Amino acid sequence: EVQLVESGGGSVQAGGSLRLSCAASGYTASTGCMAWFRQAPGQKRGGVAAIDSDGSTRYAESVKGRFTISQDNAKNTLYLQMNSLKPEDTAMYYCAADREKLWLLPWYNYWGQGTQVTVSS
Repeated sequence: EVQLVESGGGSVQAGGSLRLSCAASGYTASTGCMAWFRQAPGQKRGGVAAIDSDGSTRYAESVKGRFTISQDNAKNTLYLQMNSLKPEDTAMYYCAADREKLWLLPWYNYWGQGTQVTVSS
């Protein structure tokens, strides 16, 4: 059974930084993608960043240059370093994994429970 557990969310002022972590069990990144999605109240869940088994990455335009996705295969952990945070980054952030390379498409099979990020102005 695949389990994804996010951590690292919290409240921060605009311009600050946070690092999210996603610990994966029952899943190895030998193929496919892992990704971060986010959902603000009243909005659809959208892709933020994704990384494939080779380490290639893709980002949503709104976070390019500010967020960095990475993975530690030895620890089976996915990270999202978020810098220069803006109030519009406020959302629940979800970790996702799939054995297909879905990149920022929302059709991932495995999802975490989410971690809240709140950015105040």
